[in-house]
Amino acid sequence: MGLCNSTIGDSERVNRWRLTGIVALRDCKLKIFPNQVFELEASVRTLDLTNNKIDDVPKEIDKLINIQRLILADNHIERLPVNLGKLESLKMLTLDGNRLTSLPDELAFLRKLEQLSVSRNLLTSLPETIGRLRYLKLLNISHNKLESLPDSIGGCFSLEELQANDNSIKHLPLSICNLNCLKSLCMDNNNVSQIPQNLLKDCKALQSISLHGNPISMDQWKDSKILKKGGKKSSTSLLTQML
Repeated sequence: MGLCNSTIGDSERVNRWRLTGIVALRDCKLKIFPNQVFELEASVRTLDLTNNKIDDVPKEIDKLINIQRLILADNHIERLPVNLGKLESLKMLTLDGNRLTSLPDELAFLRKLEQLSVSRNLLTSLPETIGRLRYLKLLNISHNKLESLPDSIGGCFSLEELQANDNSIKHLPLSICNLNCLKSLCMDNNNVSQIPQNLLKDCKALQSISLHGNPISMDQWKDSKILKKGGKKSSTSLLTQML
């Protein structure tokens, strides 16, 4: 976009940000958030700082009260400030490819959040408060160090796609059967040996399950009440994708 060729203080560029609401600073080798972004405050709708060298999200992030899309993929971020929970207009939060080991409980205050992507981090657990994200449609937690999912995940009633490949997850909580809108469940390369028996019966929108690289056999599926309760049509279409 050529935005990295001028100085951060370029008034023409700042005016463009204010008019469009879009701040795009990909691949700029930034080590910190540009202060000019925070000066724009309510004008910012989208902030994209992908592929920089930022290691900290400052607490001033809460000044961006109208931001809807926050994209911080491929940086060096190790933690998130609790102030992030004040971004009540946020719909998409992308944090793939960072160094996060945990997520703050305050994520629960992002009531309008529809997409949360934190793949390729160092997460060992998810906060129980994640179940308060009632409008969340996409959750991508692939390529982390997770051994389980919180029981509260069943509270994400709008969830349509759950991507959890390449973790160490051993089982799925029974509450996952509460996800009536779930269409896609991707669990490749985990340690899952059993799936909740009512998964297909209760998750009626489910179209795709992927369980490659897990210690669960096709025989277990064929003998399971999961398929017997799921109905002929759903059972046949899903079986081909699971293993």
